[in-house]
Amino acid sequence: MTSYPNPILDADWPDPDAIRVGEDYWLIASSFHRAPGLPVLHSRDLVAWEHVANALPALPPAAHYALPRHGSGVWAPSLRHHDGRFWIVYPDPDHGIFVLTATDPRGPWSEPWCLLPGRGLIDPCPLWDDDGRAYLVHGWAKSRAGVKNRLTVVEVDAGLRGVVGPARTVVDGDALDGFGTLEGPKLYRRDGWYWIFAPAGGVATGWQTVFRSRSVWGPYEHRVVLEQGTTDVNGPHQGAWVDTPDGTDWFLHFQDRGRFGRVVHLQPMRWDDDGWPRLGVPLEGGPGDATSASPAGRGQPVAMHPTPTGDGEHAEPARTDLFAVPGLAPRWHWQANPVPTWADAPGDGTLRLAAQPSPLGDLRAQGAVLCQQLPGRPSTWTTTVTLTGGTVGTRAGLVVLGREYAWLGLERTDEGAAVVQRAGTSDAGETTVARHDVTADAVELRAAVDADGAVTWSWRADPAGVWHDTTPEAGTDAWQAVAGHWVGAEVGLFACAPAGVPAAPDDGATFGPVHVTVAGKDA
Repeated sequence: MTSYPNPILDADWPDPDAIRVGEDYWLIASSFHRAPGLPVLHSRDLVAWEHVANALPALPPAAHYALPRHGSGVWAPSLRHHDGRFWIVYPDPDHGIFVLTATDPRGPWSEPWCLLPGRGLIDPCPLWDDDGRAYLVHGWAKSRAGVKNRLTVVEVDAGLRGVVGPARTVVDGDALDGFGTLEGPKLYRRDGWYWIFAPAGGVATGWQTVFRSRSVWGPYEHRVVLEQGTTDVNGPHQGAWVDTPDGTDWFLHFQDRGRFGRVVHLQPMRWDDDGWPRLGVPLEGGPGDATSASPAGRGQPVAMHPTPTGDGEHAEPARTDLFAVPGLAPRWHWQANPVPTWADAPGDGTLRLAAQPSPLGDLRAQGAVLCQQLPGRPSTWTTTVTLTGGTVGTRAGLVVLGREYAWLGLERTDEGAAVVQRAGTSDAGETTVARHDVTADAVELRAAVDADGAVTWSWRADPAGVWHDTTPEAGTDAWQAVAGHWVGAEVGLFACAPAGVPAAPDDGATFGPVHVTVAGKDA
């Protein structure tokens, strides 16, 4: 057998839920305000994952998400397989709980419908019982509902189209010693028990709890089954119990790594003689210890995998895009519901972005920024950008985006073009870090991100020439990537019209292939 390195997905895949159907494993994650949303990943071994689809092309209501709504949108979803279909149930904390289905998780997926309208309803998970009845468990967001730290169950119809009974609070975290922010429930049935797996204590500082009862309505008893223990894996948070064809059990959960987002770990899981699950490395008389860190340090092989997977290398989903196939690959997402005219990817090795109006001059407020997650290990992003059109002030380039951002690219000037690096904050707007006049409308751009998220920016006008690093003003530090709202930092492409000036039809930029290396290897 072969060991594997944790985290198995070392990038921002928040709130993972996963299932096995036959020999295949499927995983989904939160996508928040980003579109397309609800990423769908596939694996045959629980370690190597491929991003194969996005279940939600645009977020409803469409008009509301025509602008970036940072921190809103798709919160923790659940994925289930029932009656020959795959079901995703996801919450939008401002609108309610939604459902969509597919016979093939690669799509197409149905249009989402609202099962349960309301504000503050989060983290839903359905269960179809043996008697044909169906239930939904969910949590609460205090920011919208005024309450949190409780789990609610409601009976719904088998098609998840409506509620058929009253909702009941089945676990009140306020009544449990030391519990706070109880959320993220996943509902299962095993050996005559109803099981709710749920984290508590906060995303970055909490633990994983399991509740069980003979009745779906309770009363529930509980145990803490996974916590940080002696490791450096903070707050092992919500995830999914998955079994394998050979009968072993595993648990996927996330760890909040700040600017690198919520990365996914895989823990061994076993059932004790008293019927309770135990996750991670067993501690004497206590909960499991997250195995994602070992005496050798984070990222070392630490547990045995159910299926041999080769040499134990990371196999995080692909990042490089040669734009050799028409259309955008699933790895890309926008900051708001996209408009078809934003991008053209004909499959000839290029991507054309039309310059979009930027009334605030702030990339965080612009939906037409095309992004991927920032990997959790050192990465280098390289692409070419060619500025088109003649409107002075039009700009395009490569950005690292979070609550603050920085970008390097080209800006149209009266004399031609300039290579510009700028940084943007929510309170101070954009400031110019570096500027170099150039004679060409095309340059190659590079962003090198180190293990701590510090970014070194470089450019060159000659593909065979020397790279020129841009440097901050004297007395300032290198620019540091910053997490977004509930998400990690992202790396993206953009083309903007100058603030307050409408873009001409030919204003924009053409990008060449995006080449990415992660930890020195092609990704």
